[in-house]
Formats: sequence, structure tokens, C-alpha cells
Amino acid sequence: MQVIINADHNLDLNEKSIRELESDVEAKLAHFSSRLTRVEVHVTGESAGRATGDDIRCQIEARPEGRAAETASDQASSVDGAVAGALRKMQHVLETTFGRLDHRKGNTSMGGAESR
Repeated sequence: MQVIINADHNLDLNEKSIRELESDVEAKLAHFSSRLTRVEVHVTGESAGRATGDDIRCQIEARPEGRAAETASDQASSVDGAVAGALRKMQHVLETTFGRLDHRKGNTSMGGAESR
């Protein structure tokens, strides 16, 4: 699973901060890493540098192998808060998506009884 962090020019993220964000994403999505090819994290300052409350937005796009991308986003007053919120949502999205896929695969191995 490749992790890519994109931050807009309104945020002051150094290389250490970016590496920490990459590590957080890898740790939180480790359970799904064998099923994901790439995860892109987009962090933006919605207020162009002015402190206006929950003005940091994080959007995460996860690309499951052979499937359409899944997205989740969150807003908070800090980069860490926005990323943490979006990661929680992404975990839920992936659990739902892969749970449905696994359930479907389980049903088809029963001989397709539901289609008779």
C-alpha cells in the first residue's frame, strides 16, 4: 500500500510532519493494506491561513485493488484532528465495503441457493 500525502500551500507541514502522517495512515489502515494499492491524503486549509475554527479539511482516497476508489473526509481545527477524523471514517467505509464483498463471496460458495 502506497501512501501519498498532499498538503496545500496554506499549511506549514515539514518533512517530519508528513512522515508522521504517513505512519499514522499506514498504522490505522494496516488491516486493509493487502487489499489497497494506494491511499492519497489531501489536507487543505479552507480559510487561507486565517483561524476560523474547523478550517482544516482532510480528504482520504483509498484505492482497493480492482475496485473504484473510496473516499472519506473530515474537518477540524488542526491537521492531526482532521486526519484522525477522516481516518476513522475511512476505516468504517473499508470495513463496510470489504465486509460486503466477503459476505457476497461467502454466499456464492454455498452453491448459489439464493438464485434458485
